[in-house]
Amino acid sequence: MDDPSAILGGFRDAFDDAASVADRLRRQGRSVARVIGSDIPRELLLAAGIAPVRLAQLRDLPTPLADRAIGSASWSTRTLSLLEQLLTLRPDERVVISHAEAELPQLFAVLRELVAAGELQLGAVHLIDLKHLPRESTRNYNASRLRQLQQALGVVSFASSEATLARVIAAGNEQRRLLRQVMKLRLGAQVRLSGVDALKIIGSAAILPVDEHVALLRSLSEAAAVLPILRGTRAFLTGSVHEHAGWYALLESCGVLVMGEDHDWGEPSCAYEIAPGPDPLRALAEPALRATAVSRSIEQHGASLRATLERCRPDVVIELCLPGDEASPWHSQRTWRLCADLGLPLLSLGGVAATDREWVSESVRAFVTSRRTSIALPSQPIAAATAGGGRAGTRSRKSLRSLAAIGDYQRQWFDELRQRALAGEAIAVVNANAPQEILRALDIPFVVNQWWSSIVAAKQQSSRYLELLEARGYPTAVDAYSAQGLAAAFDDDPEKAPWGGLPRPQFLQALNSTDSAATLFEAWSAATGADLYIFERTVDPRWNLFSDWWQRLPDHWDEALEPERLDLLVTEMRELIARLEQGTGREFSLSRFADVMNLVNEQEDLYRRTRDLIARTIPAPVSVVDTMPATMTPQWQRGTVWARDAARAFHDEVVERVAAREAACPNERIRLMWVGRGMWSDMGFYQRWEATHGAVFVWSMYLALAADGYIRRFDGGRDPLRALAARVVTMGDELRMPTWAAAWHVHEAQTHSVDGAVALSDADPFVLRALERAGIPVVSLPLDNFNQEGVDRDAIVRSVTEFIEGPAASYAARRR
Repeated sequence: MDDPSAILGGFRDAFDDAASVADRLRRQGRSVARVIGSDIPRELLLAAGIAPVRLAQLRDLPTPLADRAIGSASWSTRTLSLLEQLLTLRPDERVVISHAEAELPQLFAVLRELVAAGELQLGAVHLIDLKHLPRESTRNYNASRLRQLQQALGVVSFASSEATLARVIAAGNEQRRLLRQVMKLRLGAQVRLSGVDALKIIGSAAILPVDEHVALLRSLSEAAAVLPILRGTRAFLTGSVHEHAGWYALLESCGVLVMGEDHDWGEPSCAYEIAPGPDPLRALAEPALRATAVSRSIEQHGASLRATLERCRPDVVIELCLPGDEASPWHSQRTWRLCADLGLPLLSLGGVAATDREWVSESVRAFVTSRRTSIALPSQPIAAATAGGGRAGTRSRKSLRSLAAIGDYQRQWFDELRQRALAGEAIAVVNANAPQEILRALDIPFVVNQWWSSIVAAKQQSSRYLELLEARGYPTAVDAYSAQGLAAAFDDDPEKAPWGGLPRPQFLQALNSTDSAATLFEAWSAATGADLYIFERTVDPRWNLFSDWWQRLPDHWDEALEPERLDLLVTEMRELIARLEQGTGREFSLSRFADVMNLVNEQEDLYRRTRDLIARTIPAPVSVVDTMPATMTPQWQRGTVWARDAARAFHDEVVERVAAREAACPNERIRLMWVGRGMWSDMGFYQRWEATHGAVFVWSMYLALAADGYIRRFDGGRDPLRALAARVVTMGDELRMPTWAAAWHVHEAQTHSVDGAVALSDADPFVLRALERAGIPVVSLPLDNFNQEGVDRDAIVRSVTEFIEGPAASYAARRR
């Protein structure tokens, strides 16, 4: 019988040093791909003769190269760790990345940008965009993406590949069966497998060749009886995904035995089998296969956790939520209720960072000793995450007649919407990137979630709303801006409620574009009883991608965008239309919808003409204080005659100001662009330097994106519903996706003759670097547009002042 410690050593060595495994396989003549993401279709790679070796976050890895490449302010420590390793790979290394979390497509785009800039050499890099909502349309999309990956991997004969793929799937099923058998060593009266070793055994399945891993599993099973019996408080771990064993080791040093977990790299990764059948690729396309922590709904997570806890009956449950994790905090409320129902003590640790290890150790030891109550110990007080506190923002001075009309209309519109809701009419709330034009065509009143959040912020009610969320067990430091609509469901104070309060919706719709979007809206649906529809968020996986999207997409979207993405979203929109028709008794009219789409295109074309006029006029006739509200409110109403006419009135007034030589800042000397979301609660910020320095903010993303990001013409018999899909699938890419965002910002800066860019702390680093490469000075402020608690406003003002007086003034002098 083999020595059990030597067997465990085989798993540990592979888990701790996957790079060495990859090097060994290459020396043996194997083709290797480093793979990132828990839903990577390993079977497809193996069938193509490629050995997939996991590349995961390394504990405490310094990231100087990654910090230099992209900066660290807006990226998680996990993504920085991944990028640091990618930057040191061999120049011919093949990489495959999945869309298991929202940051991974960003990471793919970062690599694409670094390679294009000549800052990095890599072999082939692939993004596999698998989706997980349980729909036939998702299954079809996955099958298409898997077939494309096969082609990219050089699979020529799909017929012969299917037989190989079937054999690989069968071997994988056997491997997972053996893994499940070994994991039983964590259970029962005699525990013989620590949580650390269990995590490394499971993780090494994504690193070692299948035959090697299976041989080690069989040897461990045979030697199980001589493994030492372990003592400790048996704990089930929930919360964040763990790619390294550091937190497991810390917990087990405190007298805990981690006897189970429900994250992507724990036992769920071996809990399934792939159904055999005549079409193995179709089996791999099953959305439920390798469902990620991000894709699991609150209901799915809760049901699975209940079943697991009832089966294994731990002594305690520990919930550990790590920084950057936007998904798991939304499961906390259900976890608390579940543990209370089962009589299990729960220790909930929120937002713990690597520097909190001593604090976590003390907390766990105290909890294990008592084991009497459930407690929540956030590493940082909730108050630190609240918004709207501190000194109130200053109101801006607006000079346009059209702005007054816009504000008056929006107030009247919202009052009418409230009256329609009070009369029993169904209303909807949608995220800004959802296809709201469908609701417009059906005449279903709706509110855009982000507009409502801006109203809450402007009325200085953000802190109170976050307190409403906290009191009910919802997270307050995760996507707080988008959660203001959920908070409104608990606002029973009509005196304080902004604009009388948000009516209770009957329909909720969102794109699954962030790790928290689906679960946030699911919580909202549970709190209000609203019917929820979530759209898949797809990404463009092409390595060679155009960057001049603002020129291509308005007229040639059907040539520039992938048909697979449009097909999926069109199918989902048709499904939504059927649900809305059934829920309201209304009938969707394609001609009415085409009218809505034409109105949107007319509105956005007016914005384009206005934007271009501002860009070429010095001094600028208006500033962002005018253009932001003049754009955003009508944008929430797009597809209406009023919104089109509001855009025209804005355009015509700007034309009048140019003709009359009226300027936002008559003594304009310096032109600035604002990079990032607007400071809606402090619009006076933008005018602070006009009188003293002649510095005027002439550009923000709001008017510019309306001008370039929304027009989708569908002449020549093209389907208007498909044109809407072409608008929706790119939303967000224009502002934050490398290759898309940087070139556009530089183009806008140059056409507007700006002398400097002022950016928020979470601005895309590639945008800032591209601006700097173009010679445009940049200053990045440690400032969030929503959460301004603890901000040193005087320091911010000093930073901007020094920037204006220094780099921006020098650039302006050269320009003049």
